[in-house]
Amino acid sequence: MVSKLIKSVFTDNAPKPVGPYSQGVIAGCLLFISGQIPIDPRTGELVEGDFRAKVRRVLENVKSIVEVAGGRLEDVVKVTVFLRDIKQFQVFNEVYSEYFKINPPARSLVEVSNLPRGADVEIEAVAYICRNHECVQ
Repeated sequence: MVSKLIKSVFTDNAPKPVGPYSQGVIAGCLLFISGQIPIDPRTGELVEGDFRAKVRRVLENVKSIVEVAGGRLEDVVKVTVFLRDIKQFQVFNEVYSEYFKINPPARSLVEVSNLPRGADVEIEAVAYICRNHECVQ
């Protein structure tokens, strides 16, 4: 039996899961967002071309999942970033800073040899979704 305090979230504004996982899971006041790659949810295809556009697509996917769970990007407390090329670090930071302007979340960023579907970037996140000292559910 699954706890009533744990539930999956889903939005059509982020890519559909391609395996046995949820876009996000709310556990109490925490929202755990599965790794997002630059897939356009309308087409199901990877965004091609400019690395900045790829990072924006990933962050828009994360934002959509946070919002369907009742939160805002400002509620994100931890982000883990996977880059296939650490040389993109500065470009990544430029785009990332557009989304997290005030009180940016804690973050880890690592270079990896490969990502699903050959993506250049993947982001997973944790958000604390609480309003007036109560969990949003």
